[in-house]
Amino acid sequence: MLDDLQADLVRLETQDRLRRLIPRQGIDVSSNDYLALGASQRLRDAVALAIERGVPIGSGGSRLLRGNHEEHEALEAEAAIFFAAEAALFFSSGFAANAALFATLPQRDDLVVHDALIHASAHEGMRLGRAECRSVAHNDATAFDGAIARWRQAGGTGRPWIAVESLYSMDGDRAPLAALAAVAERHDGMLLIDEAHATGVFGEQGRGLAHALHGRDNLITLHTCGKALGCEGALVCGPAVVRDFLINRGRAFIFSTAPSPLMASAVRESLRILADEPERRADLWRLIAAAENALARCGVAPTGSQILPLVLGDDARAMRVAAAVQAAGFDVRGIRPPTVPQGTARLRISLTLNLTMTDIDRLADAIEQALR
Repeated sequence: MLDDLQADLVRLETQDRLRRLIPRQGIDVSSNDYLALGASQRLRDAVALAIERGVPIGSGGSRLLRGNHEEHEALEAEAAIFFAAEAALFFSSGFAANAALFATLPQRDDLVVHDALIHASAHEGMRLGRAECRSVAHNDATAFDGAIARWRQAGGTGRPWIAVESLYSMDGDRAPLAALAAVAERHDGMLLIDEAHATGVFGEQGRGLAHALHGRDNLITLHTCGKALGCEGALVCGPAVVRDFLINRGRAFIFSTAPSPLMASAVRESLRILADEPERRADLWRLIAAAENALARCGVAPTGSQILPLVLGDDARAMRVAAAVQAAGFDVRGIRPPTVPQGTARLRISLTLNLTMTDIDRLADAIEQALR
């Protein structure tokens, strides 16, 4: 068996797809710490104060046993208000939350129609779930509408679920949320939106791209806490019945040790920072504008977001260019299939407030040199 595992690793290496853990080094152009909250003094102070008032580091059990802490409940109450939802539920990670959503909510006679580029965690949940699942063309609202219509014509009797990311992590482009909401309304469907890369950056006070749709009883949003919020975990926001159903039927929630109460305290502070410090988003948008201008000479197309991919196609070339840019002092990573579609290996340039305007110019120079 171990020989088979080793042979598979060798195959990956010959395909330039072998992954390795490497330490942080160089200037950050790869993390999702978009607002530079991960090491912010305000979050440090909030955690220190929580420890002083006795908030424990570990939860000691699942939420349904003794692991439920008042900090979890306080965060969920504040998050529901902040994201304009009826209720919220805190998970240990975005992957766990997505897996629970797709494995638990769509029922046997339902249909999940998902964007072709949706995150791996959604696929994991769908694999565990009972509903039929269909992939449609990226960001094509008409394709979603047609898939549901064909399913109904073939005798589909359950509820359709439309599943997308509001901002895609590898391309930096936005989903047509208004058009998808109209499709959901037309077919009496549910709209499940992963806001992982939009939370904190887009929308009023960083509430995300789906915030414009708030107030709909068919809307469920997922807000990860380990990206722009600078913490870890994820918040599922939507109707109270969805929260209650996940608590009763979501195996990933029921049988998992509860997230750290201390982390719940930190996420509460992150939400307050979003409301109190709009200058962070303003500074990030100025950085985005400068980067789009500087990186245009390297063939990087503007996306209107903090995620700027440089698609190079060939796996080996992407890794060679990444290594050259890393040697110039920038922590950029090459992204290869299966994370991205075949033939679209790339550098994923992620803009955060850990960068300066000077860094942007130097990064453009380094990429331009590496491409030669």
